[in-house]
Amino acid sequence: MNPSILLKEARRRASISQRELAQRAGTSQSVIARIESGASDPSTSTLNSLLNAAGFDLEAELVVRPVSGSHMLEDVDRILSLSPEERLLELANVERFLKSVRYAG
Repeated sequence: MNPSILLKEARRRASISQRELAQRAGTSQSVIARIESGASDPSTSTLNSLLNAAGFDLEAELVVRPVSGSHMLEDVDRILSLSPEERLLELANVERFLKSVRYAG
């Protein structure tokens, strides 16, 4: 997620100038220019405010990134071979374990 690209794209789609976006967002045109040029790295809050002023929402999503060599990847075939009921039982066991760890800590 590159803030300068996101902001430029939002402005382009909204068909507004840097000056107009700045007016809508209650900031200066130079702030918009610095972000769009990559000279300034805005906070998530600032970027959201600017995108909102252009008429857009930014949606973020956490995506699990597989780690090569992870022992967890070795268990995939076993888990996929389980029935839905057996998978639910595995989840219940993990949940019980995590609760016990939280209460112990």
